[in-house]
Amino acid sequence: MSCSSRQLLCYVPEIQYFGASALHTKISRYWSDIPSDQYETLKTQLFSQIACFSSGSKMVLTRLCVALASLALNTMPEAWPGAVPEMVRVFQEEGGGVDGRARCLALLELLTVLPEEFQTSRLPQYRKGQVRGALGREWGSVCPLLQQLLRRGDSPGAVKARVLRCLSSWVLLDVPLSESEGLVEDCFTALPDPELFDTAVEAIVNAISQPDSQRYVNTLLKLVPQVLSLQEQLREAIQNGDMETSHGICRIAVALGENHSRSLLEQVEHWQGFLALVNMIMFCTGIPGHYPVNETTSSLTLTFWYTLQDDIMSFDPERQAVYLQVYRPVYFQLVDVLLHKAQFPSDQEYASWSSDEKEQFRIYRVDISDTLMYVYEMLGAELLSNLYEKLGRILTNTEQASSWQHTEALLYGFQSIAETIDVNYSDVIPGLIGLIPRISINNVQLADTVMFTIGALAEWLADHPVMLSSVLPLVLQALGNPDLSVSSVSTLKKICRECKFDLPPYATNIVAVSQVCVCATSQCMWLMQALGFLLSALPVEEILRNLHSLITPYIQQLEKLADETPNPSNKLAIIHILGLLSNLFTTLDISKQEDESGEGTAPPVKTAPPPPGPNPVRDITINTQLKMNSFTLPYFPPSSQAVCAIFEKSVRTLLHDFAPMVSQLSEMLGQMYSTIPQASALDLTRQMVHIFASETDNFPPIKALFELVTSVTLSIFQQGPRDHPDIVDSFMQLQAQALKRKPDLFLSESLDVKAVFHCGVLSLKFPEAPTVKSTCLFFTELLPRCSDVPPVARVVQEDGKLLLQAVLEAIGGGSSRSLMDQFAEVLFSLNKHCFPLLTVWLKEALQAAGFPSTRVTTEQKDTFTQQILRERVNKRRVKDIVKEFTLVCRGLHGTEYAAEY
Repeated sequence: MSCSSRQLLCYVPEIQYFGASALHTKISRYWSDIPSDQYETLKTQLFSQIACFSSGSKMVLTRLCVALASLALNTMPEAWPGAVPEMVRVFQEEGGGVDGRARCLALLELLTVLPEEFQTSRLPQYRKGQVRGALGREWGSVCPLLQQLLRRGDSPGAVKARVLRCLSSWVLLDVPLSESEGLVEDCFTALPDPELFDTAVEAIVNAISQPDSQRYVNTLLKLVPQVLSLQEQLREAIQNGDMETSHGICRIAVALGENHSRSLLEQVEHWQGFLALVNMIMFCTGIPGHYPVNETTSSLTLTFWYTLQDDIMSFDPERQAVYLQVYRPVYFQLVDVLLHKAQFPSDQEYASWSSDEKEQFRIYRVDISDTLMYVYEMLGAELLSNLYEKLGRILTNTEQASSWQHTEALLYGFQSIAETIDVNYSDVIPGLIGLIPRISINNVQLADTVMFTIGALAEWLADHPVMLSSVLPLVLQALGNPDLSVSSVSTLKKICRECKFDLPPYATNIVAVSQVCVCATSQCMWLMQALGFLLSALPVEEILRNLHSLITPYIQQLEKLADETPNPSNKLAIIHILGLLSNLFTTLDISKQEDESGEGTAPPVKTAPPPPGPNPVRDITINTQLKMNSFTLPYFPPSSQAVCAIFEKSVRTLLHDFAPMVSQLSEMLGQMYSTIPQASALDLTRQMVHIFASETDNFPPIKALFELVTSVTLSIFQQGPRDHPDIVDSFMQLQAQALKRKPDLFLSESLDVKAVFHCGVLSLKFPEAPTVKSTCLFFTELLPRCSDVPPVARVVQEDGKLLLQAVLEAIGGGSSRSLMDQFAEVLFSLNKHCFPLLTVWLKEALQAAGFPSTRVTTEQKDTFTQQILRERVNKRRVKDIVKEFTLVCRGLHGTEYAAEY
């Protein structure tokens, strides 16, 4: 199309944009479809279109430039060796009715998108290296042009802004900092111009943030005074409330300091310049105002302090000592600045903040907390002493009033360090514990921090139990305040976990207060866990007495709810009560097996049960089980899940102490699963099989339960299992666990092994990845049993080919590529344990035309067969063979998409 005709300009911009985007897609993704004899014509037409649109729609111009950039990347350096000089020459030529400013802006747009297109291009790896090198050599043509346009006094602001964008784009190609030094200095001269400020900041930050730029120390040293010269502009911006300017200048200072602190530290003769830069960054850290309402800059600096500390501590001891002499005072100053920034605003101002601003401030304080914890590694015990002295002065100075915010911030500093650092040997902690009761707590934020600080010192209190009497009353008092539910319950839980053997004198009071608060606090589940820890350390008689007083009201509520007509309110109430009991049983364990969360994989089975004796957990659980079984079973599936959760945690906690309940629980589980099939019941059955199936006394009820749930699940498969992927997943895990722990379960005449096998084959074709993984695990456990479990051997011999076909279908494209490792393990297991059969099955299955994919040839299938049959030892190799074959089956072999997966 000629510029004079303006044919394309007749269309609306949206259609023009679509056409330009389609052209770019064709060039970038389907380059191989374009004949080489059309390269020159395509290039000429793109130049022409860009010239036409240089005064038209900006979004269409950009897409056309991206298309030409993609063309250049695909043809340089061989077919189009001088791409960039030709672009410059074409757009510098006059003519075509396009004014010089428009041509200049179009050229800058083209030069800007060229490196950006390279960063996102789909070029093969070997081509990327070639093109990167070619682009690097083109910088010699770009740099003089940018300098000329940026330094000309008559250049419009729009042109200069585009020049700065272009520079930002090119430096991302690792242009040597020494070669862009002049342009970067020009960027500093552009910073006073408000229209150019943002693009100049971006260009400077990109230039000095490139990893390779640390090699050019002389250039970096020249940039330090340039950055320091911005301090006056920074102060003026802060005074005028210009947050964007202060933010941009801070970005520049942090980029130089964070990326090059070690290089600048090593220039000892220039230590004063770098220290001045550090102090400038300190000024940015302590910028006036509350984050994020009055300022958003200080958070940018926190990573710098990590980096500087790491670099200082990485030097040899002699040089490290020199740097510490200079920078330890700086880091003490940093602690003061951070604690000041962490202070809450006034109550009135804080109340005016939005919920989003409060959340951002909370996260900001967490970042400060992490920084303080890290700084402790450099400053050590002296930091805690420093904080303690300041807190002591505040709390003992009656003449000079201090804001609660100051006290809270100092406590927050203690908490930040004590949460992750071992402070057991600190000589200031006893004094801190003594000071805490003297704090006048009249604010929720301060009270929260007091609670969390006490919680952070729970391990120290365990070693110094005499100090419990100083802080425990504060915690119990806070339990009754709904605004302090998270901090007070969390702290009580930590104390009960760490100090439980020192708490018997306080147990009666703790239980009494907790019983009152458990219904009022939103953290009632944590509170029940705390009581579980506490009761675990009491004498047996006291445990039983407290358990009865705790549990009886809930049992009575359950009985009452069971008598009512089922409704949504009943359901929620039942689930809530069962959750409370579940959390209590999670941590209640007189065998001293601590399990704070109650989560995780099944524990290892003990080799022998413990000596007989009273176990209040077992006794009370039996009583609770019988009652729950009587009135929750007929109701809601969520109730069944909650009941299973209780017993799963009890089984995990008690292990072999649970043995007397196995028969009763097995009967209850069977009834529950027969009435309301739930994955949770299968998971609990799997836990029971794991722990008790190998015990002679408990094998009969476990066997009966296993057969029952298997029979019920097989009926679900007959009706259509697609609506129950969770049940199928748990069922396959149960079968795998049975084969692993007690393969004798598969010797039962009541167990239809053939039906289980066929259900597994069907489950391999499910779309849900977890279900497929569990099924593959089942087969990898089943196939090794061909040698010692006759029913398994028979079904594999008769129907093993169906399993192989399902595996091959999955590899051929029927399942996600992410599951190929699991299918490869099944194939490896077939090869290892059924080699003669697999040899025949593979040949027969792969003889079918178009199986497992129409994309594979007979030769490729033969090669795959030979490779698999050779590998009976190296599982990793089988996985690689399967991955390569599945790419061939899917038509992805050799593609860039496959390589990136």
